[in-house]
Amino acid sequence: MDGGSVLEIIGKEIIGVMAPVSICMFLVVLLVYTVFNPSTAADATIAVRTAANLIYLESPTDSTTQKLEGAVLNAIVFVAIITVVTFVLVLLYYYRFTNFLIYYTRFSVFLIFSTMGSMILISIIERFNIPVDAVTFYVLLFNFTVLGTVSVFSNGVPIIVKQSTMVLLGIIVAAWFSRLPEWTTWVVLVALALYDLVAVLAPGGPLKLLVELASSREEELPALVYESRPTVARSPGSSARDSSLGLLVAPGLGMNDHSSSQGVELQELLASRINNNNSNVIGIQEREVGHHTVMNHGEIEEAVVDLEERSPLVTRLSTDHNSNVNNNGDRGHGDITAGNENQVSRGNDDENTMGDNAESGSSRGIKLGMGDFIFYSVLVGRAAMYDLMTVYACYLAIISGLGCTLILLAVCRHALPALPISIALGVIFYFLTRLLMEPFVVGVSVNLMMF
Repeated sequence: MDGGSVLEIIGKEIIGVMAPVSICMFLVVLLVYTVFNPSTAADATIAVRTAANLIYLESPTDSTTQKLEGAVLNAIVFVAIITVVTFVLVLLYYYRFTNFLIYYTRFSVFLIFSTMGSMILISIIERFNIPVDAVTFYVLLFNFTVLGTVSVFSNGVPIIVKQSTMVLLGIIVAAWFSRLPEWTTWVVLVALALYDLVAVLAPGGPLKLLVELASSREEELPALVYESRPTVARSPGSSARDSSLGLLVAPGLGMNDHSSSQGVELQELLASRINNNNSNVIGIQEREVGHHTVMNHGEIEEAVVDLEERSPLVTRLSTDHNSNVNNNGDRGHGDITAGNENQVSRGNDDENTMGDNAESGSSRGIKLGMGDFIFYSVLVGRAAMYDLMTVYACYLAIISGLGCTLILLAVCRHALPALPISIALGVIFYFLTRLLMEPFVVGVSVNLMMF
């Protein structure tokens, strides 16, 4: 790390992860505070039945002991379900049922957009009295669901659209889980942080096994993962159009294939034009001007210069093609010198080096599971149901914990759980703010000691 400190090296990646997390939490807080807040919505106090409260459904008339015992039972059952499902996914991935996992993930995303998303949309329509008929609503919901699912899994959409859809997916699930009972929410969050710690770091942990399997096979996990990707590395000579495209399109989405196809088209174009003008060609002499090859034949020169602006493979392909032509002996009016051959060889080596650098650069980036997005937002969403002061405290705690986790990730160089530090700090700051800071600040303000 000779270029600077850890923060200077991974600064862009940290910002690239913290920005969508902050947006997700802000929108969940806004949604919960305006739609699901008990003080503004009459039906917001009705708890939803999910996998996180299968055993015990909290009631306001229950005692504190009953709420705590029921919340612990709910958390145990919820973590047990997650553990069993994760081990099943490990077995399926181990036996290479990858297609099943992919289709299962797509179907899950489709259900989330269609069911949870529709219920949240209905709540927003009812809360703000938005006039809309049933036909229009279902047409919009169908388009929203299909486009959202395609945007998450398709490789043909811009990376900003895919990332925005992933954030929207986290907002929907987090807003839904924010309606869990209060005691169940806090105990489940703590239990999930402990589970994440064990599942990722403990030997034989399900998430650790998945990561190791994917690393050994050099494959991507078929999971919902938000990836903060840096700027796509590009070779010299690419135009501004390629530069802007590289910033918006995810790496590996056919950009290399596009360049290769242009190179093949160029080679075929040169061969056809040489064949068509064979009777008129007296000789082709190659000379190096700057960093590209210029040919004396006007028509071929125009083709090379025109296509060279669009493809970095022009020089190598045109030189290799002409060397093959000269070696045939039929059109061998000029020979490539040893210096030109060495230059082509060096060009190939440089191009391979640039390709390796581009590939390594495009594979960089911090990956954050959607579960981390969701449960960060659940924490601040639950805090929003009490007071905005607790929201500020929880937000700062979560961002601080995420920053510490990212720094540890840069130091340890292996997969780390993202929930434990942030959830621990968020829960501690919530109760400290609610029990100590808020009474102090309110008391001081009421007595005009601070204003």
